[in-house]
Amino acid sequence: MAKKTPLHYIEILRKLKTSGLEHSPQVNRPVGNIDDMPSLEERIRFILGITNKTIKQAGNMLFFVMYDIESNKVRYNVVKYLERMGCHRIQKSIFLADLSIEKYESIKNDLAEVQSLYENHDSIIVCPVSSDLLRSMKVIGQNINLDIITHSKNTLFF
Repeated sequence: MAKKTPLHYIEILRKLKTSGLEHSPQVNRPVGNIDDMPSLEERIRFILGITNKTIKQAGNMLFFVMYDIESNKVRYNVVKYLERMGCHRIQKSIFLADLSIEKYESIKNDLAEVQSLYENHDSIIVCPVSSDLLRSMKVIGQNINLDIITHSKNTLFF
């Protein structure tokens, strides 16, 4: 028996749309399970690992994907899609990627099509960012010492 070819992400969402997505009950599985999400310190180390690379992949770009999606089903599928594409979750609804320009364009186009598939008040932001700007990030609201993680603590001698 031959294996089925997996459906492309957009095809899955088209099927969801035609199945009556707007009036469906809540999903009975965890949506975007964040319990196994790395700690804040690990996520910051990951971000700094990207920004501090001495050798950058030619043709790659850094970008964030941020979303506010009402439908649990759509949100679940967007999360799984972004993870499959190589994006890394750094907050509940924020992903960071260091991927090729082709993958960036594909993600941007696929998410634009998701947005157009059903009646919604959702927003999805795909935002390119430079390594320099990412290095200047500030973490607000958590007790974490970025100087220790970045090894940038300086001692002045007089």
